[in-house]
Amino acid sequence: MMSSGESPQSNLERPSKAMPPTHPRTRKNEVRATIKDVAREAGVSVASASRALHNPGRVSAAMVEKVRIAADLLEYVPYRAAGYLVSKKFNAIGAIVPTIDNAIFAQALHALQNQLNLHGYTLILASTHYSSEREVAETQALIEHGVDAIVLVGEAHDEKVLRLLEGKHVPYINTWTYNAGGSAPCAGFDNRAAMVRLTNYLLDLGHRRFAVIAGITDKNDRAAERLEGVRDALAARGMTLQKEQIEEMPYTVAAGRQALRKFACAPTPPTAVICGNDILAFGAIYECIARKIAVPQTLSITGYDDFELSSHMSPALTTIRVPAIEMGVGAADYLVSYLAGKPMPKYMEYEAELIVRESTAPPPRAR
Repeated sequence: MMSSGESPQSNLERPSKAMPPTHPRTRKNEVRATIKDVAREAGVSVASASRALHNPGRVSAAMVEKVRIAADLLEYVPYRAAGYLVSKKFNAIGAIVPTIDNAIFAQALHALQNQLNLHGYTLILASTHYSSEREVAETQALIEHGVDAIVLVGEAHDEKVLRLLEGKHVPYINTWTYNAGGSAPCAGFDNRAAMVRLTNYLLDLGHRRFAVIAGITDKNDRAAERLEGVRDALAARGMTLQKEQIEEMPYTVAAGRQALRKFACAPTPPTAVICGNDILAFGAIYECIARKIAVPQTLSITGYDDFELSSHMSPALTTIRVPAIEMGVGAADYLVSYLAGKPMPKYMEYEAELIVRESTAPPPRAR
């Protein structure tokens, strides 16, 4: 029974008398920590704390470590928008790539981000899925978000992209391509020259019957230049590449297999298949395995990019190693220097190296 002085509230509904203590970090940060709090905790000036967090290259490593420890302790999160309103500088660089579903692009982006972080910049990433319309939209979105500069892939861009960048005075750099005579800065390599080198290697082995599994060349200057590199090398030896010797495909393993099936069933099958990238080459090799076509004894296959898997396949893939890390670092250094008003070479060329492995050999007749 309930006594006369007892509340009608049940025991389950009564508030607990013993409330758990609030975590000290929670109490401390009920009011958001400021840069002044971080400076006080680290025992440095506000200016030094700000430089350590936002421009670490201007202070000592010991200072950076001390300030970051204090910031972590206070769970300090800088409110960058306020600084942007004052300085008109967001300390962010945008990058627009065709796809993030590609290990080589990921490698370049990782190098780009690491180098930008060293200079106090943040990387903001966008992807176009090889669509020029998406590149226009992503360029506008990055500009609207206040990026200080943008990294692009390739040299062929929609005129709207260039108008946006020039109209808003946003500096940019092209990567994965090299053109010392172009109006835009670039950090890349000569796709055509690299493919000429690879094709000449196959020609020197004795191959005369070729097929090409290219990337889709429409609105993709890198894929187009690689295909032209094959044509140039063959033309120099008095040979031509016919339409039936070329398949333009999306960069997938399935597409590589599909193209190889067509070439394998041709009246006069090729002795060498040149692929526009390693993914297409993987598909071609898998199809050869399924059809019991010996690689390279019957058919030589080459790629382009040098994925990590390329050296571990059986047979290991002959390919072109693209300078992904160098391009990422070079693009970051150029834009950071440009924004700081420091001199920097406008055109940066890196070597695309021919890597010879087990997937290529002289054609059967030559052997």
